[in-house]
Amino acid sequence: MEYSVEDISAVKKKVVINTEPQEVDAAIMGAVALYKTEVRLDGFRKGKVPPSLIEKRFHDKIYAEARENLINVHINDVLQKMQTTPLAGITVDAEQALERGVGYSYSVEFEVLPDIALPAYEGMEVEQEKAVVSETDVQRLLDRYRYERATIVPVEGDEPAKDGQIANIAFSAYEGDRPLENIKADNFDLVLGERQALKEFEDLVKTIPNGGEGEGQITFPQDFLAEDLAGKTVTMKVKVYAVKERKLPEVDDAFAKKLGKDTVEELRTAFSVSISKSRYELNKSAAQKTLLDRLLKMVAFELPPSMVDNAVHTLLYDMSARLQRQGRSLTGLGKSPEELRTEVLPQAEDMARAQVLLLAIAKKEGLDVTETEVSTQLYRMCLESGEDFKTVRENYERTGMIFVLRDRLLADKAMDLVYAKAKVTEVEPAPQAEEGTKEENVGQAAQEAQQAEANAEGDADKE
Repeated sequence: MEYSVEDISAVKKKVVINTEPQEVDAAIMGAVALYKTEVRLDGFRKGKVPPSLIEKRFHDKIYAEARENLINVHINDVLQKMQTTPLAGITVDAEQALERGVGYSYSVEFEVLPDIALPAYEGMEVEQEKAVVSETDVQRLLDRYRYERATIVPVEGDEPAKDGQIANIAFSAYEGDRPLENIKADNFDLVLGERQALKEFEDLVKTIPNGGEGEGQITFPQDFLAEDLAGKTVTMKVKVYAVKERKLPEVDDAFAKKLGKDTVEELRTAFSVSISKSRYELNKSAAQKTLLDRLLKMVAFELPPSMVDNAVHTLLYDMSARLQRQGRSLTGLGKSPEELRTEVLPQAEDMARAQVLLLAIAKKEGLDVTETEVSTQLYRMCLESGEDFKTVRENYERTGMIFVLRDRLLADKAMDLVYAKAKVTEVEPAPQAEEGTKEENVGQAAQEAQQAEANAEGDADKE
């Protein structure tokens, strides 16, 4: 086997492979031998069918397998000799039919990382904010736990429900006099002020007395998830059966014990440590981004199209997931797939540029990612999403996303290495802007704590 390499671009290579006739014959004979051990034909015992008869009877399948095996062996051999790893799938151009006694020629194309003259990244100086935790931070996280463990009790009187309270309702929608069967519910608990429903609908519920009925016009957004309702105005009829609210537990040693601590003081200390760890990781990420941005300004290189495409796919997938959580959809944005791609392309290119640089550093440093690390990351993702690990693993392998995940983990390792080699100076955190004097209920405070200290919660639970 002989091969020649052509650089189509800085990130794409073409390899032309020429195979000697004797190697072609050997590949065909190998495929025939495999068939011989399994094939049963009338008049012959298993394994005793003449090779010539097997080759004639199963010609197309045997030659297809021989061709595939031959190409796979060659590609692995060539890539090893070139000491390179394709970024995405390998495109094979092999129109010639396989024949005994005839040499076989074909070509393959694939993308590679560009060669980069890496800037010096050892000893870079960067400032990182200290992980400062205030009593207010601890109280906010404590409020979150109290909120989640509150007892639901009825509210007396006929006052309408307000933010932070729960309205038990029945509702139905009408377009003119025609009821919309897919928009109705009975004994539905709606927590107000947490954006569980359209703002117009919550505003309507907050006008109806406890035990009373009311109706109002609701206009669905143009990007509403249910496309048949997007942009429509309907009449919503609502009945409020009851108004309920959360009775928060007292913060005492009994409450602390339920969270694994003996005293309130121990619980507050654990929360403080958890928040500090979470904040440190956030500040570390900010410092790493500063280092990365500085390095990217020192280099210029061509981007592999497949990496940009993967980044575009990731961004659009994340955008779609965010919209679905809000009851909206990508199609409801009124933009074509090409317009959406154009919109996220600059960010996708930035993501790809950062990954190329970090993978180049990983290669220089001899970093690697093990199968155990890949599986662990997939397992964590499945825990968060509730999906089946085996199904997700198979899907990642079938679509080639397993290589994308591996590269991402490798890039993370490279970023950690650059940070470990940097000269990090801790500085006082920047002063926070003063909040307004608007009144916030416990539910709103708890939501903010959940977003800001999600990692801290996990740490506290483990202790």
